[in-house]
Amino acid sequence: MHGALHVAKTGLSAQDTNLRVISNNLANVSTVGFKKDRAVFEDLLYQVRRQPGAQNANDAQLPSGLQLGHGVRTVSTQKMFETGDLQITDRTFDLAINGRGFFQVVQPNGDIAYTRNGQFHLNADNQVVTAEGYALEPAIELPGEVVSFSVGVDGQVTVVVAGDIAAQNIGQITLADFVNPEGLLAVGQNLFQETAASGPANVLVAGEDGAGIIKQGMLEGSNVNAVEELVNMITTQRAYEINSKVISTADQMLSFATQQL
Repeated sequence: MHGALHVAKTGLSAQDTNLRVISNNLANVSTVGFKKDRAVFEDLLYQVRRQPGAQNANDAQLPSGLQLGHGVRTVSTQKMFETGDLQITDRTFDLAINGRGFFQVVQPNGDIAYTRNGQFHLNADNQVVTAEGYALEPAIELPGEVVSFSVGVDGQVTVVVAGDIAAQNIGQITLADFVNPEGLLAVGQNLFQETAASGPANVLVAGEDGAGIIKQGMLEGSNVNAVEELVNMITTQRAYEINSKVISTADQMLSFATQQL
């Protein structure tokens, strides 16, 4: 088989994966707390026909060799954890993290998951939960007849109960941070799980030890830049077309050789 056919095939596969990553970014341009991905590529093994620096027949050193590449592959997708734009909603249970850190929620199996999505709600038990019903960790449970609910920038939760003018502290929202957030496992539903690559969660008070602060009545938007993704999509499309042209050219060369021999 013509070597260029295999190389172009790897290029088509890589650009197809890249387009899928871009498509997912654009699909989540309005998803609260979404962090965009980018595809990471690496070249494949090389066939070395002449070693760089080797001696030729005249005992002279070759300044460069003859190395033929075998194409490209997608080695990983990388999460980009830059903070998205903060949007004012004025909704009591909307919380945004300005800076590093994740909210902690308890999944149905009891495991802790991490999210940047601060669209919280109250369930039937007066607990603060996500849109999927996962309870915030540490648990925040409101007493009955609450007329005011406030969250400070440090995560302190205070409420005012009907018939009482004094505010009472009912809990503390803490944030989890990681040495390598890009190593977290994305599991959907705006959730991440800890892995060996991310390192263990470091639970912090908001605003301390590098953790971000919590802003009530605001949400963190997706950090996807639609214009940037559209430009990337055009570039990917052109790269795909070029690799397709390589296959067409190699086919014409093989057809010419077949007809002439």
